[in-house]
Amino acid sequence: MAIKTVATNRKAYHNYLIQDRVEAGIVLTGTEIKSIRAGRVSLSDAYVRPEAGELWLLNAHIARYEAGSYLSHEPTRPRKLLLHRKQIDNLTSKVLEKSLTLVPLKLYIKDSVVKVEVALAKGKKLYDKRESIIRRETEREIGRALKRQKYQRR
Repeated sequence: MAIKTVATNRKAYHNYLIQDRVEAGIVLTGTEIKSIRAGRVSLSDAYVRPEAGELWLLNAHIARYEAGSYLSHEPTRPRKLLLHRKQIDNLTSKVLEKSLTLVPLKLYIKDSVVKVEVALAKGKKLYDKRESIIRRETEREIGRALKRQKYQRR
């Protein structure tokens, strides 16, 4: 089972506390899949919205395929996500009840099929972001200190 990660949403990890993750299929056109295989995708401003019993991926930028004709796809068009009915109902109810957000984390190719990892997420407050930045910096400092100490012993 070969998995090739095409795009990740790094902003999501900074702006949200990630809770549940779900793998979803996505409805694409021919030129979109060719552009995805070329790696020309951005999920930085993308989000998922439930509408009429379906989940839609919005603002995901899939660049136009250069070798395609003038009838190529629109780069930021809404794309339907494919999940089981129970999964859609479960995610939709959590979004409406608990004021959570659905965020795409990564887009990858799994056995020649494009999949999107969607997560239920809660928005971080400013102080949460500062806290995570401080924690990351201290971990880096500890790692550097341990590395220096390792080389000094030799």
